[in-house]
Amino acid sequence: MSEREWLKRCGGRIQDFFDAEADQLPLWLPVWLGIGIVLWFVLPSPRAWQAAILGMLALAMLGLAIGERGGRFLVMIGLTAALGTSLSWFRADYIASPRLQRPVVAEVTGRIITVEQLASRQTTRLVIVSETSGLPPRLRVTLARNPEPAVRVGDRIRLRTRLMPPAPPVVPGAYDFSRIAWFQGLGATGRALAAPEIISHRESANILQWIDDVRARLTVRVKTLVGGEEGGVAATLVTGDQGAVEADVAEAMRISGLAHLLSISGLHVAAMVGAAIFLLQRALALSMTLAIRWPLPLIGAAGGVLAGIAYTLLAGANVPTLRACLAAVLVLIGFSIGRDALSLRVLAAAAFFILLVWPETLVGPSFQLSFAAVTAIIALYETDWARRHLSRREEGLFARFGRAGAALLLTGLAVEIALAPIALFHFNRFGLYGALANIVAIPLTTFVIMPLEALALLLDPMGLAGPVYAGLKAGIALLIGLARMVAGLPGATARLPTMPNVAFAAIVAGALWLLLWRQRARLLGLIPIAVGALLAALHDPPDLLISGDGRHVAVVSANGSVALVRGKAGDFMRETMGEIAGTEVVEPIDAKPNARCGPDACSLMVGRSTERLRLLATRSADLIDRNALEPACASADIVVSDRRLPYWCRPRWLKADRNLLSRTGGLTIDVGSRTIRSVKEMQGDHPWAIGMSSAPRVQ
Repeated sequence: MSEREWLKRCGGRIQDFFDAEADQLPLWLPVWLGIGIVLWFVLPSPRAWQAAILGMLALAMLGLAIGERGGRFLVMIGLTAALGTSLSWFRADYIASPRLQRPVVAEVTGRIITVEQLASRQTTRLVIVSETSGLPPRLRVTLARNPEPAVRVGDRIRLRTRLMPPAPPVVPGAYDFSRIAWFQGLGATGRALAAPEIISHRESANILQWIDDVRARLTVRVKTLVGGEEGGVAATLVTGDQGAVEADVAEAMRISGLAHLLSISGLHVAAMVGAAIFLLQRALALSMTLAIRWPLPLIGAAGGVLAGIAYTLLAGANVPTLRACLAAVLVLIGFSIGRDALSLRVLAAAAFFILLVWPETLVGPSFQLSFAAVTAIIALYETDWARRHLSRREEGLFARFGRAGAALLLTGLAVEIALAPIALFHFNRFGLYGALANIVAIPLTTFVIMPLEALALLLDPMGLAGPVYAGLKAGIALLIGLARMVAGLPGATARLPTMPNVAFAAIVAGALWLLLWRQRARLLGLIPIAVGALLAALHDPPDLLISGDGRHVAVVSANGSVALVRGKAGDFMRETMGEIAGTEVVEPIDAKPNARCGPDACSLMVGRSTERLRLLATRSADLIDRNALEPACASADIVVSDRRLPYWCRPRWLKADRNLLSRTGGLTIDVGSRTIRSVKEMQGDHPWAIGMSSAPRVQ
């Protein structure tokens, strides 16, 4: 066979593949829109973004030259990916807002636009539109306790605060609040130094402020009437305010794989929409005239749409809730015109719309977890095997419950498998028994807790909800007890060091290929999944982690434990360093046998390979005499300090003092390869990055 014939045959097979998958091609629109968005967030500079856009446009031009269905697919994905990169770039520039550059203590006067009660921390978080000159226009301030008198959205207040610039990641791979703050328009965050003074109350409320008031009052009422830690969960299921949940309850729910029940999404919206349709149709059917002459199914569907939209607004319209609402609306529209709308196309349309409006949500865990779970469920039930074995049919009661239980178990397994790499990538840990826990938790929530919650809210205005609230509390107590039992099982949590981006990308690409195609070629997606999983499993954490302020240095030992130079580090710092290393064992460095530590500095050998380097790290604010510090620097390979070290402190390899860290941010160091990664390198030239001169600033 000649080369030309071979190429012609390959081209024919590719065209046959696309012809057979014609119905699946639209599903790739949100995928390639997302790829374009991710390229903007991952690539470091404007030149790289421009090159990505031009490359995608070149791909579209190639598709035009090829023609037929395969060529049209290339045109579609090329233009969509170019749109994603351009859209992210435009969005980041469009919402640009001044931000603080250094800590200040200031008196802030402004109007409150959001109030968030964090019951687990006994604090209140306010977002304020500032009227004070010299400060960014939008600030987030935390009050040490619930203010008296209570403040509301729209109130104009004055308070004294200590403000900080939005925090970059502590070390590469850690949570990047500066990126989140940029897209929220926050120019500074801080803590109030005194109770706020209310200058004037809101005179009138717009619809959004009225919804915020209703949400706040409903959260407090449900939490109070249910009581205890169960009250916080009950309030969250109504209004989506997860700040009402106690910290230990939230942690148990995360470890047990039940945290999705606290995020109002498909389960909750479907229950609300279904209840609205059922009640509206039954109420209208009481009239014989209406039942005969009116299209009750269409009226019920319209009522369900309105109920879903109202519930979404009440719950804050976050990504999972908005996705579920959009999907429900599309399903009901499809039902109204006689189409089977519960499919991956509905999900693709919802994802495409959200990414067009809020492209930044793609890189956050909420969007990824929400859409991965629903995609896995729908893809499972669209397979021929699932239609044959899991669909409902006429059979005995025992067989029906057995089939339903098997379907629920398989659904839970599919969801857990889909969510595992996302949870490990973002949180460095994953609950192993979530599928089993959900077999009990999902029916308990769907058929007991949510109906009792709805009934209690219906009877509450009449003063008849007391017994219902008692039953609701008992049901939620069972849910919390299940979460704690599962979280306490041996090996309940799998932990990994920070997953490389390339490993996560390979797993996601393979999963999408496996789920979105229908022919046997989809099984090729297992190859990148296996490669990505192997890369993630074999990836070792860095030997040394240095925070951006130089105060905290973590040394990773050969057994995976983490030792902190400053043993009195707070919980946030300990958790962050432990997550990056993939361990729960975080201890003071003084316990290390090879560490020589005094009150002002520590010296020890670091590295888990054959090559080891000597580290010298300061750990107090006291000055060290030159006669002691200069020879210590000369004998060290790496010196780390939160102060500017004098010129005569000359280590053999790296001096990571305040002067360097102010430019690079936090660092991670692999001793064996002498590789240094910095926060600045990770953030690139994005507008929220450290030291970006193009970002609007407030000095």
